[in-house]
Amino acid sequence: MKNEMTGAEFIIDFLVKKGVHTISGIPGGANLPLYDALQRSPIRHVLARHEQGAGFIAQGMARATGEPGVCFASSGPGVTNLTTAIADAMMDSIPVLAITGQVPTSLIGTDAFQEVDAVGIMTPITKAAFMIRSVDELEERLEEAYHIMLDGRPGPVLVDVPKDIQFAKMPTAGRSFQAPSKPASFNRAPSNPTLSDSDIKTKDAEASLPSLPPTAAFQDKVEAIVAMLQESKRPLIYAGGGIVYAGATAELKSLIDTLQIPVALTLMGLSILPESHLLNLGMLGMHGSRSTNHAIEDADLILALGVRFDDRATGNVHTFAQNAKIVHIDIDASEIGKNRSVDIGLCADLKEALTALLHALNDQQKPLGQSSWLDRIELLRKEDYLPEEWLDNPFHPVALLRHLGEIAPADAIFTTDVGQHQMWAAQHLSLRGPRSFLTSGGAGTMGFGLPAAIGAALAYPERPVICITGDGSLFMNLAELSTAAELNLNIKVLVFNNNHLGLVRQQQDLFYQKNFFAIRYDRPTDYAMVARGMGFEARNIMHEQNVGEILEAALSENGPVLLNIPIDEEQHVLPMVPPGKANIQAITPVASAR
Repeated sequence: MKNEMTGAEFIIDFLVKKGVHTISGIPGGANLPLYDALQRSPIRHVLARHEQGAGFIAQGMARATGEPGVCFASSGPGVTNLTTAIADAMMDSIPVLAITGQVPTSLIGTDAFQEVDAVGIMTPITKAAFMIRSVDELEERLEEAYHIMLDGRPGPVLVDVPKDIQFAKMPTAGRSFQAPSKPASFNRAPSNPTLSDSDIKTKDAEASLPSLPPTAAFQDKVEAIVAMLQESKRPLIYAGGGIVYAGATAELKSLIDTLQIPVALTLMGLSILPESHLLNLGMLGMHGSRSTNHAIEDADLILALGVRFDDRATGNVHTFAQNAKIVHIDIDASEIGKNRSVDIGLCADLKEALTALLHALNDQQKPLGQSSWLDRIELLRKEDYLPEEWLDNPFHPVALLRHLGEIAPADAIFTTDVGQHQMWAAQHLSLRGPRSFLTSGGAGTMGFGLPAAIGAALAYPERPVICITGDGSLFMNLAELSTAAELNLNIKVLVFNNNHLGLVRQQQDLFYQKNFFAIRYDRPTDYAMVARGMGFEARNIMHEQNVGEILEAALSENGPVLLNIPIDEEQHVLPMVPPGKANIQAITPVASAR
């Protein structure tokens, strides 16, 4: 055994001992020592075609598994190219460790070749960003980065390592590593229910929740929530991605089934419950169903679990659930009361909080969902309307996605890009369970879907991964088709191609007096030819062909396949809440056939 190792070797050894098995990235001059050490390790490296792709590949692995994703980039443009993927991870609470190269410490501040202030750029879009100043602080900083990434609400962390520190020697004796980290889903900070209202409404990025067992204050709040549930005549659960990240889907399902309370889901929470669950109202918000948004308006109590009360979910937040009392439980104290005042706020691990609620309710022996309330929900659902021409046209996105949901394997993982296709998928796909629907929520990043699919396929090579994208989104990270083909991953890419930026066109149609501008690709791209050139099996589907049969055949093939599917640019994804309006003011399909 060597008596000393380089800083780069230490970083790689640290990652090995943390259980990291795959790293995505791109080498450059400033991080070559890291790559020299990496090639002698058991960690697999995935060479992305762009640093943004590398970041989203790491995200795909993290979103699919709950374990941290790791990506490498060099200095300068390597860092700046990575920022979009890191900002996206921050918005959606995804644990990603980004390790970047930096110019030697002696050149920092001299405008050296490919020098940028990585920490300054990344600090606003990460939980923490560090530059390593000395090889002697490397172990402490890496442990700190890992802890911050997973502690409480997960999120991305940057470690920027100057090239001379990567080369610097350090002794191996006396080094100790923590055991490989558990998946983020199970690495949660316990609750701190003693925070005051002023604490809850103040965001402190440096603070982390202390590890405390449930206290009397915690139990008091749980009992107050139970009392509020007992008094309610029209309770409704509003659940989001925080449930998935906490590994609390089983507890939520038990709560729903025990109390017979309907649940509305955010985009990030859609995979929590099967679509077939009788109390699953589906997605709320801008593109949520009419019945779901009206149910929230009618509710007298909202139990908000792992959500942010963001504008896409609430519409005009001042009109959201005006008739309801609000209970908000979340791991992040800064989210409670930030966008919507609450009657009870509990900063807690959701798995822990829901378990406590279930214990407190154990003696009730009766469902709290009033039969009249459930009857009202059923009536609202019957008023939802889908035009028959949507369902009868096999090339309509609604019919396509419903058929896809029926024929996709039970263990399929879906990823989407951002645009109309994302919302159609959210509305109409039949999802398979937690972490089976990977999409960019808070940042809404076009170009997410393909590299995220690569990450999911790397994490679960035995499972089919289906990427639903649009022509506009696919362009954003088109080069990663080459990465997927090179790895021969079992990814199916479905391009919903209307030759437009469809959601922008829809807004110009509805809200800008049909002033269509800068939304059409005047020269159509042969995506099948491009994909074949990169190593995919690929087909352009024509309207006279049986799209259902072609889709089924593609899913049965092994390896990467791309289908280019023509979509009518005039199709709108509806319902849609106009900007600034309440959710119940959504534009809905016209029921002209009735």
